[in-house]
Amino acid sequence: MNLIRKITILSGHFGSGKTEIAINLALSERQKHEKVAINDLDIINPYYRTRDVANIFQQRDIELIAPKSHHATSDLPIVSGEIYRVLHDHRYRLIVDAGGDKDGATALGQYYHEWKEFSPELLFVLNKNRPYVSTLEGALYTIEQIEKASRLKITGIINNSNLGKETTMQDVQTGFELCCRVAEKLEIPILYTTISNHLKKEAEEFANNHDVIFIERFMKLPWEG
Repeated sequence: MNLIRKITILSGHFGSGKTEIAINLALSERQKHEKVAINDLDIINPYYRTRDVANIFQQRDIELIAPKSHHATSDLPIVSGEIYRVLHDHRYRLIVDAGGDKDGATALGQYYHEWKEFSPELLFVLNKNRPYVSTLEGALYTIEQIEKASRLKITGIINNSNLGKETTMQDVQTGFELCCRVAEKLEIPILYTTISNHLKKEAEEFANNHDVIFIERFMKLPWEG
């Protein structure tokens, strides 16, 4: 069993798009693993949470670890104890959708002694178009705070620079350039760039020269219906 790949934790500032990536990653991993679980640890942001697409996971036989239905829509710091069962079952591939910045990462810290033996990968999802992480200094500070709160080190960066439906390839490119600077400073890799499926044609040249994963967009802004 590859313990390093047993657990993937996705972190990032508010609006980074980590929840979208967590959903897409869980769907992809289900094709390779007997059991996949996604742990919704986002106790900070009430708008973008994996629990809101629970029906998708049910259809694909992916286990969602999240507050029970009567708490699912509450904006309360509730976490589920079910993660302990999954952590110690070798059949599971676990994806963790952590809350934004250091406040969300605090929820990770409580599990440190449980999963440190599995050497989880902690990935930082960077969306350059979000406040506070649009500069090298802001991104480095956010990463530092996440690492302190979670007691884990960021092991890789995902470039998810976007503006929703308004995203252009220029947004993707400038985001990638910032990711390069952050990765160089911290001496960690850029794992890949995520690009929405609707930009596949425009992204062809970029994808030919960079590691790219095209993703489906499941989460919508409240006004998008």
